[in-house]
Parts: sequence; C-alpha cells; structure tokens
Amino acid sequence: MYIESVQLSDFRNYEYLTLSLDKGTNIFYGDNAQGKTNILESIFMCGTSKSHRGSKDKDIIRFMKEESHIRMIIKKDDISYKIDMHLRKNKAKGVAINGIPIKKARELLGIVNLVFFSPEDLNIIKNGPGERRRFLDQELCQLDKLYLTELANYNHIIVQRNKLLKDISVNPSLKDTLDLWDMQLVQYGKSILRKRKDFIRELNEIIRNIHLNLTGKLENIEIIYEPNAEEDNLETEVLRKREQDIRMKLSSVGPHRDDFNVVVNGIDIRKYGSQGQQRTAALSLKLSEIYLVKKRIKDMPVLLLDDVLSELDSNRQNYLLESIHDTQTLITCTGLDDFISHRFELNKVFKVINGSVYQAYQ
Repeated sequence: MYIESVQLSDFRNYEYLTLSLDKGTNIFYGDNAQGKTNILESIFMCGTSKSHRGSKDKDIIRFMKEESHIRMIIKKDDISYKIDMHLRKNKAKGVAINGIPIKKARELLGIVNLVFFSPEDLNIIKNGPGERRRFLDQELCQLDKLYLTELANYNHIIVQRNKLLKDISVNPSLKDTLDLWDMQLVQYGKSILRKRKDFIRELNEIIRNIHLNLTGKLENIEIIYEPNAEEDNLETEVLRKREQDIRMKLSSVGPHRDDFNVVVNGIDIRKYGSQGQQRTAALSLKLSEIYLVKKRIKDMPVLLLDDVLSELDSNRQNYLLESIHDTQTLITCTGLDDFISHRFELNKVFKVINGSVYQAYQ
C-alpha cells in the first residue's frame, strides 16, 4: 500500500499543488509556517475524512475561498484507488471513490491506513485522558468500520442526553424520556468497551518488545485500560448516577470518561515517571500502532511524521528511522542534517516555501 500522488486546490495556504510521491521516504523540509504540516493534514483527511488537528472543514479552506479539493491516488495490491474530497464552507463534505460518491465516511476505511505522529503525541502520557482516548479511537476507527459507526452514534447520544439533562432542570416531566437515551448509551457503550479492551490487549502484545529495545532492555511497559464503568455494570452505574447527572446536567458514566494507564517497571509514569520516560513510552505507543495495523491488515500503513525527529535524542531517532525502512513515509522537518548524519536513504526530497513545493532531488 502506498500513496502515488496528491493534488490540492485551495487547501490551507495552497492555491494549487500536485505531488508525485515515492514508495519509500519522502522528505518535506523548510522553515516553520511554510505549509509542510498542511500537506500531511490533507493526506490524513483524504484517507480518514477528519483533520488530525480536529479542524472544521470551513477553517481548512483557503482564505477568501468557498471550497477546497483534495485528490489522492493510492496503489494497493496492484489496484489503483482515486479518492476525491470536496470541502465546502456551508455544506457537508463530498467524497467519491473511483468517481462513485459515497454516503458514509466509513466507506473510506481500509483503502489507505495512516499513522500520524506529531510532537504533541510525545505528551500523550502526561496530558489529560481525552488525548489518550483520542489515540484509541483514531486507530480503532481506521481498523473497524463498525466501531466508527458505533462511536459516532454513542457521541450523538451523549450530546442529546446532556441536552436533555439541562432541559429537565426547566421541565422535570421530561425525566421519563431519559430511559430511551440510557438504553442506547448502554447498548453502544458496551460494544465500545469490548473493542477498546481487545485493542489494548493487542497493543500490549506488541509494545513490550519495542519498549525493551528502546530502553536497552531496562524497562518493561504495560498499558492498563481504565474504563469509567465495566461492561457488566454499565447499565447499573448509569442508573445509579442518574440523579447526580440531573443535578450536574452532565453524563458522568460511560466510555467517554475512560482512560488508560501506562506502567513502567510497576510504576505509574503518568504520575511518577520522568519526562524522558513519558516521551519514550509515547514513542513506543506510536511505533506499536504501526505494527498493530500491519498485524490487522497484513500490510504496512503509510506513516506521516510531522517534525518529530527534532524532539528525539539520537538513540531514539536511530530506532525510529530503522523501524520505518519498509513503509512509505512522509516526513516534515526544518533541515536535512539528521538524515545525512544517519546516512538515511532519502527517496524524494521537497523544499517547501510559503505554499509552494519544489522537488530538491531524487
């Protein structure tokens, strides 16, 4: 699986851009705020329907324009797939695969699998639980079409239930209608819990050896899922906390409050780990993501590295670069010194200057 080409029009700071990519390593270098990350964002969005930044479509469209296009050609098992994505300021995005419009984002899944790694990901351990849930959901949504649908339905239920909780404070007679939302919350919540637990179990099978190698065999790592409520007692907990939820006007029980713990040599590094331990564990998580995708789909995902190397010491740089030699990789950076010093093979190099991209050499 690899991306053959990308074409942008009126996307972020790009009026028009056409890129032909190599199957191996593609480097985009240049000063900050020139548009390097925007290229990676467009690819991630075209493959998943969502921005890795969580940006809304209207904020992605080039300034003073009403619409934007992303076109991407993927080669997979000697078959070409063309994805056309049309972003509009005041309408839902339109997506077509090989010229045929799709109705649901889940129809995109499986065409290209992407792992996005940014400097912010190195803080996933010390940041709040929302970041760690996003890590779980982002990968599960790419690997499981049903999970994507269930999560979207679940999130919709939480939004509607929270609105109802606020309305009950004004009109108490609406309390009887909570049963309908609670029933759906439990239904979808149980399925999400099961799939997250399976994902964590698979993750632990992969991450242990990666982390041992990163730390010179000194640290054993384990990811421990911390559900807000267990699958078996989710319904009981939702009912038990109902009066509290009405008072607080907020849903307090369910997978939207889950977290996971990262334990290294028996120590909770969220609370007691050094910054170095936290960043190494985060790198292990992202590398594990690559191999978990490979295990699930029997192919390597496309790796998007957004200025990550500058955040790592030389040992971790080496390990990361050695880990990605057999996957298509798009890397953004401010200079090429790290790659030259590591004698890393550069298949295509692009210079990015203020929304223009020039191929430096091949």
